[in-house]
Amino acid sequence: MTVGRHTAEVIPFTAGDGVPLNLIHIQGEPAPAKGPVLLVHGAGVRANIFRSPTRRTLVDELVDQGYDVWLENWRASIELPPNPWTLDQAAVFDHPAAVETVARETGADEIQAIIHCQGSTSFMMSAVSGLVPQVTTVVANAVTLHPVLSRLAVAKLRWVLPAAARLLGYLDPQWGAHGAPGIVPKAITAYVNATHRECQNGVCKLASYTYGTGHPTLWRHENLNPQTHDWIKGEFASVPLTFFRQMHRCVDAGHLVSVDGRAELPESFVAAPPRTDARFVFVTGSLNNCFLPESQRQTYEWFERHGRGRHALHIFPGYGHLDPFIGQRAADDVFPVIVSELQKAAVAR
Repeated sequence: MTVGRHTAEVIPFTAGDGVPLNLIHIQGEPAPAKGPVLLVHGAGVRANIFRSPTRRTLVDELVDQGYDVWLENWRASIELPPNPWTLDQAAVFDHPAAVETVARETGADEIQAIIHCQGSTSFMMSAVSGLVPQVTTVVANAVTLHPVLSRLAVAKLRWVLPAAARLLGYLDPQWGAHGAPGIVPKAITAYVNATHRECQNGVCKLASYTYGTGHPTLWRHENLNPQTHDWIKGEFASVPLTFFRQMHRCVDAGHLVSVDGRAELPESFVAAPPRTDARFVFVTGSLNNCFLPESQRQTYEWFERHGRGRHALHIFPGYGHLDPFIGQRAADDVFPVIVSELQKAAVAR
């Protein structure tokens, strides 16, 4: 399949517990001269989130810089049937299998990764537990080991979402595009339409409600071109409330915690040094309304205590949660920083 100037091939793989997943392998001409980079999406979206209708995407930048680009559809992807996933499942079963698949398909001994939101938290769980030893560089956006929310978002997580979980299995921004099925979804949609007046895009408004308390939560409208703002109508869908229950526990603890009792994962991910030699680069927007920038600052400082001078932190002024990837000026403001950090890691080795 051809996507713009690039070819895209879907590579199926199986998670450690048997769930069928896939990778999208994207290449340009000429063939890549540099090693593989794995991109990992967040909750309730899909790998396509890295290919917004902007003049230049991060995928374009990486391919043109000579990298071998792989996009992972893990179990949170809306390409898959809705399922009550946890971060633990993704950390143990999805990301290690994806990394192993890329290593096998490319023959590479080392892989770099760019991870976002709950793809970031779950991938970090894999990394600090020593489950993805092939990964040598990680660029993580928005949140990693220390989820920090606004007071209002914490109150919503503690009091509103547990009540919703007793009535619903999922929240779905698609209610804003195709209508809400049932009394409770209709009531939520009506509430969102009454209180979110920042735009007329129902999916945009439901996504803001789903993932926080901002108006909007996931981006700054001024950072999106009209085509991207319309495009997101098809890029956000159902997310299980099992995830929010886990995030509630993590926020209360002040750091990521496991919930499934799997032997591969520690209960706390900050109680012991990370079981990885990878270099980590933490990025976020200064106006992130989903997870406050303090989230990334705390994780950066934690990693620095275990390897001072090895890691990096970048907070982009005027950006929010996802617009560092899909913003109309991200190609000028953000992508050069990401590529520079990938190249620094290669030089250091």
